[in-house]
Amino acid sequence: MNRRRFLENLGVGIAALTLPGCNASSQKKSGGASTDARPNIILVMTDDQGYGDLACHGHPFIKTPNLDKLYNQSTRFTDFHASPTCAPTRSALMSGRAPFKNGVTHTILERERMALSATTVAEVLKTAGYTTGIFGKWHLGDADAYQPDRRGFDEVFIHGAGGIGQNYAGTQGAVPGTDYFDPIIKHNNTFEQTRGYCTDIFFQQALSWIKQNKDKPFFAYIPTNAPHGPFKVADKYKALYQDKCNDKSAAFYGMIANIDENMGLLMKKLDEWDLANDTLLIFMTDNGSSAGTYNCGMKGKKGTVNEGGTRVPLFFRLPGKIKAGVDIDRLARHYDLFPTLAQFAGAKIPQSLNLDGRNLKPLIDNPGADWDDRYTFFHKGRWNKKNAPKRWGKGNTDPDKAKYKGFAVRSEKWRLVGKSELYNIDTDPGEQNNVADENPGIVQKMLKAYEKWWDEVRPLMVNEDASLDTGKPFIEQFEKQKAEKGIPLWKSRLEK
Repeated sequence: MNRRRFLENLGVGIAALTLPGCNASSQKKSGGASTDARPNIILVMTDDQGYGDLACHGHPFIKTPNLDKLYNQSTRFTDFHASPTCAPTRSALMSGRAPFKNGVTHTILERERMALSATTVAEVLKTAGYTTGIFGKWHLGDADAYQPDRRGFDEVFIHGAGGIGQNYAGTQGAVPGTDYFDPIIKHNNTFEQTRGYCTDIFFQQALSWIKQNKDKPFFAYIPTNAPHGPFKVADKYKALYQDKCNDKSAAFYGMIANIDENMGLLMKKLDEWDLANDTLLIFMTDNGSSAGTYNCGMKGKKGTVNEGGTRVPLFFRLPGKIKAGVDIDRLARHYDLFPTLAQFAGAKIPQSLNLDGRNLKPLIDNPGADWDDRYTFFHKGRWNKKNAPKRWGKGNTDPDKAKYKGFAVRSEKWRLVGKSELYNIDTDPGEQNNVADENPGIVQKMLKAYEKWWDEVRPLMVNEDASLDTGKPFIEQFEKQKAEKGIPLWKSRLEK
């Protein structure tokens, strides 16, 4: 079944066929030449916002005018994939390696901790003279040794745990009393009581830091916790969608509206400070949608290894150096960002890092460039952990028993889901027609590649036996500071 017929059967209007963001195989276009000048780099990554949760990708009622503007000004990767859930994506982005190679097989139970052997992209950018800052969600370990100030970030402004207010067995835990409104933030190893909404605060702090460091190359990483649940946002944003969907989705979309507003502020300030033409601005999300109602015709959402669980937006804007309005349909992954950012920064990557990622800059320079096909692998992980409290899950605790459960393999054309489902993504992006029986040779070839990959990553799952009988260093530091010095009030230094 061809793409047009597939969308028509889903009830998608013909107008959607012209939206390049919803085409799994967009027409290739020639891009502009890039220069060797080192740009500033700003990477914004939202949490649980899917590919379809943008107006520019064909959503029927969401309004994202600022992200739409960025979309129109950018080169876009239309077949870019993250992991099915958040901590694995963050570890791949930071390390340039598959999440399981970093020991990240879950989002909780100590299996969210990025192995201390990993070298981060922030560390590599610093070797090229960049100053580095993180503003938002880290989610790669709450213990001191795993914190971003030990992993290459000069400026650290983060919440704890995987989400504001979350608390799980092991070291992961948010400080008591924190919330989406007036969150308590760890700012350069000192906890501060903020006033305002979390997303606003993260962008304001990032912008304040950018203003202070605008005369030297900088890398600003802004990983928001929104629109991850719990779905909390000011009523004025939620009200925008209450007549369109249920209460949960209305709050979810309201959180995206707030993100969009902050993206507008970010782009406005870059213009005001004459930084826009010297700054590589990147927007992406960390996995498929969690609460969206429109999925661009794709199967699956967050937590699945289908297209809808892993395909996410990726926009690159660098005026005058990256061409606007260009779609690149080559298969790309989250771990490709590491070598790509290093290339833009002129940073050398030690060969010893043995990255999985592939530099995307040749495609950004010329979307028609030669690009070898490759197999890339997905696994949702999330098997249970030995000795974990029952409330965190039941069932299998052996990674090897989960080997063939919740995995997928992608090439440019094919997606193998488990042992027995094969889809031609070129003609069936919605994964409606299983063609495994007609293509047994392809199934076996992809399965064999997956098994080889599993044998490679299995010994590197270093967190599987980590004890859950631990303290909570993030919380303990907060309590100690509260008792000794109190919690100072954060003040935004940004004038809107």
